[in-house]
Amino acid sequence: MKTQAKIGLFGIGLDTYWDQFDGLKDKLIKYQNLIKTKIEAFEVDVVDVGLIDNPIDARSAANTLAANQVDIIFLYVSTYALSHTVLPVVQKAHCPVVVLNMQPVKSIDFDKFNSIGDRGIMTGEWLANCQACSAPEIACVFNRAGIKFHLVTGWLDDDAAWQEIHDWVDAANVAAAIRNNRVGVLGHYYCGMLDVYSDLTQQSATFGNHFELLEMCELNQYRENVTEKQIDDKVKQFYEEFIVDDECSEYELRRAAKTSVALDILIEKNQLGSMAYYYDSVDGNKYQDIITSVIAGNTLLTAHHIPIAGECEIKNVQAMKIMDEFGVGGSFSELYAMDFNEDIIMFGHDGPAHFAIAEDKVKLVPLSVYHGKPGKGLSIQMRVKNGPVTLLAVVQDGDRKLKLLVTEGESVPGPIFEIGNTNSRYKFDMPAKEFMNKWCMAGPAHHCAIGTGHISSKLEKFAAIFDMEIIKI
Repeated sequence: MKTQAKIGLFGIGLDTYWDQFDGLKDKLIKYQNLIKTKIEAFEVDVVDVGLIDNPIDARSAANTLAANQVDIIFLYVSTYALSHTVLPVVQKAHCPVVVLNMQPVKSIDFDKFNSIGDRGIMTGEWLANCQACSAPEIACVFNRAGIKFHLVTGWLDDDAAWQEIHDWVDAANVAAAIRNNRVGVLGHYYCGMLDVYSDLTQQSATFGNHFELLEMCELNQYRENVTEKQIDDKVKQFYEEFIVDDECSEYELRRAAKTSVALDILIEKNQLGSMAYYYDSVDGNKYQDIITSVIAGNTLLTAHHIPIAGECEIKNVQAMKIMDEFGVGGSFSELYAMDFNEDIIMFGHDGPAHFAIAEDKVKLVPLSVYHGKPGKGLSIQMRVKNGPVTLLAVVQDGDRKLKLLVTEGESVPGPIFEIGNTNSRYKFDMPAKEFMNKWCMAGPAHHCAIGTGHISSKLEKFAAIFDMEIIKI
């Protein structure tokens, strides 16, 4: 079940107007109810504290939103309102604020408006359409108060504005999921990959998630207790969810299935939503038997929304989880090669992969040697479906701050390496040389997460919720 964010909503008005302009307040409440209904259609819990028109009610609304621990606030500018009805609400909530500067209609029919004749009625009608009047006042006060805010400008039926609001809701949902995520760390870093070493304290401080440090002996204990029936069922799952290459031996399939069952138990027992892992062991040790048979099981977990990152790349499992929560996949990947004739760059890895972004069913294949890793066993082979893609990396800079690095491109057809890995060809809106230089200069580790579709606008909002810098190439 997807995590749902709590969305705060309040409108603003001026109580002086209600006795002066008959029906104005009811009209504004109707508009706010429309906004609430449309936001609720995005499958979130909306905490609506109503139309706030005086500083006393503002304090009460602030307490309600704070008590409900809302993840984000939408402030609907329904008419002109004094900023002292706004500031107390957002100060106490301590969460991102999105100002909805959305008038009822795209364009005012001035002939119809002016034909009313009664200047009092006309003024009331204007006040129902004067959202723009309050927007700069609110922005000025928020800037002077050091409150970060974002603005959506448009009209109530503006598809572009509603897409932006939907993006904010999606980002809030993903942010809530990441904050509540338990990330497993199994084994240790790939020795010598200095770029993948991560500051777990900084990760928790930024994203709010928990890290559970795991022991290989726990996984081994679960594996030793796996039954033949469980292995049979897992092998059956392999055949259902993978294309199993004819060269895969029964021995390797059952070895991988046994480990896959144990991995499932490890994830369930520790209530993990993602995991980073790596281990070497020594020849002949039972732990090496485990670690050389994890790719199939870890790929299944990744496909079923428990992203697993190899080489203990914690930064990248965070990126994979973010992409998965946005519903776009999130495969473990790294730069593979460049083709200057076709002006493309290849990305890939030996797994885990994500079924959601595969061109066809993922293939399970045998490898006689794992490149750069001990042993041999089963691996996965796939290519990313052709079409738009987004690449995401979580970057730790020289000041130990975390930021996001994102780019959008296209997965394009063409030859790939048939080496038992996932790999694909990508084009970007700049020459391959320029992209390569800009990507590297942004300082990511050599891994990233790849998802389908273009979602940089959502990722920008996700970064804003966590007050993180985001670099878009």
